[in-house]
Amino acid sequence: MTTRQTSAMIGVFLAATLAASALAPTATAAPAPAGSGGGGAGRGPAQYLYSSIGDFDTEVKPLAGRPDIAGVQVVVPWKALEQRKGQYDFSAIEEALNYLRPRGKKLFVQVQDRFFSAPTRLPDYLLTEPEYAGGAAATTNENGLGAGEPGAVAAQWNPRVRQRFQSLLKALADRFDGRLAGVNLPETATQVDTDKDHSGYTDESYFRAELDNMAFGAKVFKRTQFIQYVNFWPGEWNNDHGRMAQTFAFARAHGVGLGGPDVLPNRQAQMENSYPFFERYRGRLPLVAMAVQEPDFEYTNPATGKPYTKEEFTDFGGRTLGADVMFWATSAPWLHQPAS
Repeated sequence: MTTRQTSAMIGVFLAATLAASALAPTATAAPAPAGSGGGGAGRGPAQYLYSSIGDFDTEVKPLAGRPDIAGVQVVVPWKALEQRKGQYDFSAIEEALNYLRPRGKKLFVQVQDRFFSAPTRLPDYLLTEPEYAGGAAATTNENGLGAGEPGAVAAQWNPRVRQRFQSLLKALADRFDGRLAGVNLPETATQVDTDKDHSGYTDESYFRAELDNMAFGAKVFKRTQFIQYVNFWPGEWNNDHGRMAQTFAFARAHGVGLGGPDVLPNRQAQMENSYPFFERYRGRLPLVAMAVQEPDFEYTNPATGKPYTKEEFTDFGGRTLGADVMFWATSAPWLHQPAS
């Protein structure tokens, strides 16, 4: 079967799935996690730590006890949760919960299906078994700081790959629904290297697959808030294909929280993509969760010529984007000063 035929079949499948999801009853949103500041309601966002699960002991534990920290978001690669097909290992999440809960701290988990440098931490079976057609697509990773390393993204537009990912989400919900403050999917921005791709990727099939995962996550997580990071859509700028507008409307209809991996006050690229929609939907989404990640500290405020301060990040995240919670990389300078 040709790539074009395969792509067409995937598109038909995705369209049908999305249509069915749109007709489903609107999901009841989980309440914002205890201790959230409710930026959308005019209060400051609650502050959380952000770290890879592998750095929990070394990076998180020394900071988690701060009185100005409400909890932690850990990023966990798909492969770490599913070493073998259908065999799940959630022990690292359990250990993090067991550490944080007695200390009155909440836990968010980001399930990572894309990687911005080698290695590709997806399950081996996904990459080797023929039915998944490679399981991933190579990506290029350029951003406002320049070209990055080659990476990879799970081929969610392949229905069989997506079914395996949704099985993982279901298993997580069965184990942790109501115990975690939130579960989120990573950013929508990706740059598939179409010269190397043999998976049948198209911008539209990727978009439809991500919406399908959003609807599925909201369905299985009934007491834990499900969240999708959205910043850019491939092949779109300034909502010229209507995908950004559809994403926010879809999230509101299905009770999905939204957020993003970067808080960059008034940066033109973000202001021409997701940021205006966060402003427009202030108070209309069940939860807004924004992250201040490592690269954000390398940007400078064009008004001052200096790196953004904590106050500038927090003010823009809360007042402009309506963030209820903000996840901070453990390298944030203010985290290494005494709590106010």
